[in-house]
Amino acid sequence: MAKHSAEAEAEAKCPQNQNAVLNCIDLSNPNTNQSVNLLKQACTDSGFFYLVNHGISQDLMDQVFAQSKKLFTLPLNQKMKLLRNDKHRGYTPLRDEILDRKNQLHGDAKEGYYLGVEVAEDDPRSQKPFLWAKHMACIRYFARMEGNYGKVPTPDIGGKASLHPTFVNFLLMLFYGISREVGKAVAKLIALALGLDANFFDKPEILGEPIAMMRLLHYEGIEPVVLVDQISDPSKGLYGAGAHSDYGLITLLATDDVPGLQICKDKDAKPQIWEDVAPMKGAFIVNLGDMLERWSNCVFK
Repeated sequence: MAKHSAEAEAEAKCPQNQNAVLNCIDLSNPNTNQSVNLLKQACTDSGFFYLVNHGISQDLMDQVFAQSKKLFTLPLNQKMKLLRNDKHRGYTPLRDEILDRKNQLHGDAKEGYYLGVEVAEDDPRSQKPFLWAKHMACIRYFARMEGNYGKVPTPDIGGKASLHPTFVNFLLMLFYGISREVGKAVAKLIALALGLDANFFDKPEILGEPIAMMRLLHYEGIEPVVLVDQISDPSKGLYGAGAHSDYGLITLLATDDVPGLQICKDKDAKPQIWEDVAPMKGAFIVNLGDMLERWSNCVFK
């Protein structure tokens, strides 16, 4: 029997490899039941799937990656002036995080930059964890890089807009805002897959004001001399990022064309089997977090 054309097209876009095989969920597919079934299968199998046709243009994603690259190529002494604050905004240097203390001898071989929800300085919510008054740290680091603020240009997402710091902030926060909406669209499918009303997660007490963080990540930093040529060597306890599960509802991972992500479908297996996940241009790789596993009574993982 021939498959539904939308499903066949979505599957055709998935990388064909001998490693991890993940479902592709197409947010533009008018057949909601089909998308829900694919998601439910993914959530009970591995907790990972590809998300395509999510509404974020390739051009915007490319620009975000380009600006991320500019940030991480700044001299270390400049980046260290932007260290993550108590509201979880800012820079995290190489080896700062250890995700698998049992097996890692050193911290993760990655550096990052946190962004998230911003509110007005006089907003009472600015005192809450993970919410931050609009000091715009990402403007500050690009202001250092570009020289000064100058005149704010009219952003042009589709063209060769200026790399003015205010434009860069606009770009990153635009991507952050749209990604939050993508997350809410995925949450509707998750609700349906759990037999709930599609708008279940939209309730004010659930995702009304979500703690949604965005991290720019870079896995190829300058290593201390003692660690040169020892990046991501499990036999020596060295990893780009140690084994872990994410703690939230879902993670939307946008990648470049460099592979590196691995998943383990059964953490209790001995030995554990780790499978490579191929990057897919323009797609998000979505994985479920610990909170959703608990909310679903471990039906989803």
